[in-house]
Amino acid sequence: MKAALTVLLTGAGAPGTRGALYALRHNPDGVQIRAVGTDLRADGVGRLWMDAFYQVPSPEDAGYLEALLAICRREAVDLVIPQTTRELFAFARHKDAFEAEGFPVMVSDLPAIAVANNKWELLKIVERLGLPYPAYHLTRSKAELTDAAAALGYPANPVAVKPPVSNGMRGFRVLRECAWDLARFLAEKPSGVEMSLDELMAVLARGEAWPELLVTEFLPGAEYSVDAFAGANLAVAVPRLRRAIRSGISFENELAYRDDLMQYTNALGHHIGLKYAFGFQFKLDRDGVPKVLECNPRLQGTMVASLFGGVNVIWLGVREALGAGAGAGSGAGPDGAGAPLRPATFLRFWGGVGISGDQIDEI
Repeated sequence: MKAALTVLLTGAGAPGTRGALYALRHNPDGVQIRAVGTDLRADGVGRLWMDAFYQVPSPEDAGYLEALLAICRREAVDLVIPQTTRELFAFARHKDAFEAEGFPVMVSDLPAIAVANNKWELLKIVERLGLPYPAYHLTRSKAELTDAAAALGYPANPVAVKPPVSNGMRGFRVLRECAWDLARFLAEKPSGVEMSLDELMAVLARGEAWPELLVTEFLPGAEYSVDAFAGANLAVAVPRLRRAIRSGISFENELAYRDDLMQYTNALGHHIGLKYAFGFQFKLDRDGVPKVLECNPRLQGTMVASLFGGVNVIWLGVREALGAGAGAGSGAGPDGAGAPLRPATFLRFWGGVGISGDQIDEI
């Protein structure tokens, strides 16, 4: 392991960038980190904490990969860490081109990315492995959607609807009949995720084509994220209870070392073939059984929380991607499963950055 590394973080404007930088710069090996950031937007706030920053085309643009390669050459990058889901496929397809020039990429192989990013394919794997999963139906028409909702108990029971491939809560809705009454209207802030089946049908009817939608059992219990690492000789899973979630981002987290979540995560990660740092999300059903919601085959936005439990999941991924393995300074726990060392909480809060000319002030 070199004494200093230049790391390229894509998606520098993502909410998790500050945490990722903290985990990289507070690594247990004492390695000095020089951070190069890229983003589609020139004004992404993450640029303020980078040592160098570049605006790049979208991952779907024909010039995206060459733009990233040019940055890697110019900045003598030691490792590329993609942070956004859209970029994963581009890097997974073309990581050989980067590695041929000496720029390793911390991304799983393409087949693993494709499965992990498809909620329907993921649930089929969970079912085959005999792990707990929510009842689900893939629908492609109005009739199939109506039948699936009825099979899951709607309207007496709420159901969840989401596209099989999406991220950041895009397309996610909870279907409830009479979702709001006067008491809720006056007492609660609107979440934007609840609607009736008829309201959803009206929205879908306005489209040119009927979309594929995954209809699943609604899980009413607590929600967990598991920050995970998988390498050649070690698998680590760090569950955290998501006590408060706003727009899909965890604002109150408590590390919760549940053996079942750790075992499910390690089993799924191994079966799918995920590598480096990634995460799974689970929710409890009415009986308190944790069932898989989705997988994030990349850094999760609040993955830095694992560091405060004694396991720097992001740094484990860096070591593995650079061929250093999980050595004495890796930050893994003492047992074979990489169990964290101590309880911890991680809280987000609203802050800001004021920019006036060359002056930058954090509040």
